[in-house]
Amino acid sequence: MSRDQIIGLLLLVGSIIVIVVYGWIIFFIEAWSLILLKLTAFIGVAAVLGILAWIGYTLATTPPPKPIEEIEKEIEKELKELEESMKSEEGKGKEEKKVESESKQ
Repeated sequence: MSRDQIIGLLLLVGSIIVIVVYGWIIFFIEAWSLILLKLTAFIGVAAVLGILAWIGYTLATTPPPKPIEEIEKEIEKELKELEESMKSEEGKGKEEKKVESESKQ
């Protein structure tokens, strides 16, 4: 059996044991049942509100994205620069070929 399977089996068995113990306390031990229910409710509410707080913090501290129009302008500018550099490289290549052909003659 692999290590992952052993961990999975332990998680399965542990979860079943906790479910049985939790149910036993809730239904058969009167003194602890109210405390356990309160604790469970508190943990559930705290988890949900903690996640909401984390989402709020993330939204509050993340800078807004650039407008699409600005991104499009930047892309167009980069494309024009790329086209110009390719044209200038083509021109240089033609000049070099002329120089080579003249030097051979």
